[in-house]
Formats: sequence, structure tokens, C-alpha cells
Amino acid sequence: MSDRFVLTGSRVTLRPFRGDEHDLLVRLYRESSEFVGNVDEQGLRRRIANSGRLVGGRLDLAIDVDGTLVGNVDARHPPGALPPGVFELGIELFVDARGKGFGSEAIELLTAHLFDEHGAGRVQASTAVENGAMRRVFEKLGFREEGVMRAFMPRAGGRREDFVLYARVAGD
Repeated sequence: MSDRFVLTGSRVTLRPFRGDEHDLLVRLYRESSEFVGNVDEQGLRRRIANSGRLVGGRLDLAIDVDGTLVGNVDARHPPGALPPGVFELGIELFVDARGKGFGSEAIELLTAHLFDEHGAGRVQASTAVENGAMRRVFEKLGFREEGVMRAFMPRAGGRREDFVLYARVAGD
């Protein structure tokens, strides 16, 4: 495996970010219903510079469709925070790219990569209980619902939202 890589599916390419995509990525996070707080722009520049490589327990990739950035997907294995072989996924798509199957393909490509190239024993992800579209994606891709994490995600106004946890294990 090279230092930086590209994963190619039938419609989606997962690739490192280009430096000129910083502002688009900031916009993606600011528009996200999942994001709370300010965007750490310096941290984001470091993530872009390291994208395409597993650095510090994080692998960030751009989701590209026909040469256009439509979102990002990442795998996290923070040192000391998760057991060996466990990765957690995150994904964000621009609103106009949702509902077209791009997220499903990106999750499928990255999950297979983690099992095949990084020796993952478990890949997990979570979403808001009310996010039926993302829940269907996980179920379609063989992730199993494991439970609800009550008051998990901080939201505006000091409230917290319940999230549901899904996982696939190497034996699935």
C-alpha cells in the first residue's frame, strides 16, 4: 500500500483532499446538521495535508464524483481511545449530493479497505436515531444495530440528541 492512496468504486472515488478544497470543506461542516460549534480551520488544514494516510489514528478522504467534491468520509482509531482493530466511521455529504447512493458507496469502500488493509476486527458508526436514511445505509451494508446512546450528541441550545450505534465485525 502506498503512503497516499485512492479507492475507486463504480461512481465514487475516495482520494486525498486537495489544498484548494479547504473552503469547501469548511462550508460542508458549517452546513452539516451533525456539526456543533466552530470549525477548527487550522486543524482542518492539518487534516487536509494528512488526508489519504492514516495519521494519528485518523484517515480522512474526499468523496469525489466525476471530479467534484461531494463530501468527506473518515475512519478514526484514536490511540488509547478504542481497542486495537476498532475503527469508527464518519461521513458528511453536501445536501445536493444526498440520496444518490454516494454515501453508501463511500462507506462500503472505506469499510472494505479497513478490513483488508488495516486488519480491522470491527468497524462502527453512529447516527441520529431520527436519521432514517443513514440507518438504512448501514443496514444495507451489513452493519448491525447495537443500541441507542442516550443524550450522546451535543446540539444547539445545550440539548443532547440520542444516537444509534451500528457495527460490522470481521466475521460478518
